[in-house]
Amino acid sequence: MVPVRMNPLVTGVLLAAGGGRRLGGRPKALLMHRGRPLVEHAIRSLRDGGCDRIVVVLGAAADEVRSRSSLAGCAVTVNPEWQQGMGGSLRAGLAALAGTGTEAALVLLVDQPGVGAEAVSRVRAAHTSRASLAAASYHGTRGHPVLLGADHWAGVSAGATGDQGARAHLWEHRAALTLVECADVADAYDIDTPEDLRHLAGP
Repeated sequence: MVPVRMNPLVTGVLLAAGGGRRLGGRPKALLMHRGRPLVEHAIRSLRDGGCDRIVVVLGAAADEVRSRSSLAGCAVTVNPEWQQGMGGSLRAGLAALAGTGTEAALVLLVDQPGVGAEAVSRVRAAHTSRASLAAASYHGTRGHPVLLGADHWAGVSAGATGDQGARAHLWEHRAALTLVECADVADAYDIDTPEDLRHLAGP
């Protein structure tokens, strides 16, 4: 387990609203991996990686996700427009941080179970101020998790539409972006198609 150094100024934001359209409408948060739903794996990765505050953004089958998984200790917000893409969920997650004193959001995707606590810890360690901007890198390619300092939230939210999250803002501010190599501790595959389900393990 990664040694945890709690930092209440960094809050984990878990985007878990996807409906799994290419998976036959199976909500991604409830896909089972090693005997537990993916949403629980992602929450544990955030906690073990050093985030003692976590906001979970739900959407598809939100009530079912609440009843069939443990979200204890997390703040939960629901994106009613989840079908329009990840952008709305990112906006909802950042909006939930208003007034909390959080200096940075560490954004993780629920459908990347290969990204665990080690990657979370490395990216979280890049936090230095409200102006921080960092992302995991996999052999030089930017991926998740992403650290968004509070000074960037308005800009990120303005560009987060449809299936585009922080991509436009990160590109615009690429000179300030710190890439944190994580390929040696994480595997950034997505669970998007039936073929991707091979990555999920049984109990």
